[in-house]
Amino acid sequence: MPETMVLLTPNWLGDAVMALPALAAVRRHHGTATLVVAARPATAALFGMVPGVDRVLPLDASSRRADAEALAHIGADCALLFPNSFGSAWAARRAGIAERWGFASDFRRLLLTRAVRKPRGRMHQSQYYLALVSALGMPPTGEPPRIVVPEEARRRAAELLARHGVGGDAIVVGMAPGAAYGRAKQWPPERFGRLARLLHERHGVISVLLGSKGDRATGDQIPPGPHVVDLIGQTDLPVLAGVMARSRAFVSNDSGAMHMAAAVGLPVTAIFGSTDERATAPLGPASPSAPPHEILTCDVFCRPCMLRECPIDHRCMKRIEAERACAAVERQLGGRPPGGAL
Repeated sequence: MPETMVLLTPNWLGDAVMALPALAAVRRHHGTATLVVAARPATAALFGMVPGVDRVLPLDASSRRADAEALAHIGADCALLFPNSFGSAWAARRAGIAERWGFASDFRRLLLTRAVRKPRGRMHQSQYYLALVSALGMPPTGEPPRIVVPEEARRRAAELLARHGVGGDAIVVGMAPGAAYGRAKQWPPERFGRLARLLHERHGVISVLLGSKGDRATGDQIPPGPHVVDLIGQTDLPVLAGVMARSRAFVSNDSGAMHMAAAVGLPVTAIFGSTDERATAPLGPASPSAPPHEILTCDVFCRPCMLRECPIDHRCMKRIEAERACAAVERQLGGRPPGGAL
């Protein structure tokens, strides 16, 4: 049994969250090992909020050589590679880590000491990562992803919301109108704007827009108003989690924020267009008593196309009306106390 394990994690936020059930399986199986998570700067802070992680090692965003040097200083005797890349296996070997486990892909079989055949067929991305650890003798725990929001992050989130006029008694619904992969994944911004108006008119909801700096242009297309607070690009991952924990529901395209909100414990209304909800739907809910996630799609011949840009009329998204999304959020709000995300 290894004494120190390092887990090289997926690079994208959504994939990192979907790998958390596999990480939990590793933690349970190797209960006495020191578990180090090596992650890119964009996702490293996420793992500081994940139970069972002993240490987080931010990796260099541009240099595999620097990654290898950082990994060598850990003194790990085993590396588990969630990315399929050749570079991740090369860095682990160059770091002198004796055991290197991962999928046999990208011509890296000779760099691995235990190479697992990639599973075939359609499956949820979380099941893909679980297939890796299961093949290595670490059975799943059956638990959904879980993020524990630190009190400091909650405090910072409350202060940020207060500066924008959102008091502690406000009914908050988070919204993530962006998506990193391309515009084909994005519900039209004006629909988010109409949804925000409907929720405010019917329930007094304050809609808080969230996302990275890259989502700024999308957020700018949503009409402002006293019922909309735009925090896009103003939060790091802990504060983002803190705002989510303050919310009562979350509305999102297929994005990293969608998965993170589900892991915080929120009921999510997830709107899918070009991508396949069977592969990347939000996991959970966190408990049997929590409201279920709502997956909104439109049954058109061309989806899921997996394209970045729609070559026709974006019908998969444009045919999902704001009223339908509002009804989904209303079902999730029923009987849920303010601030009851966790």
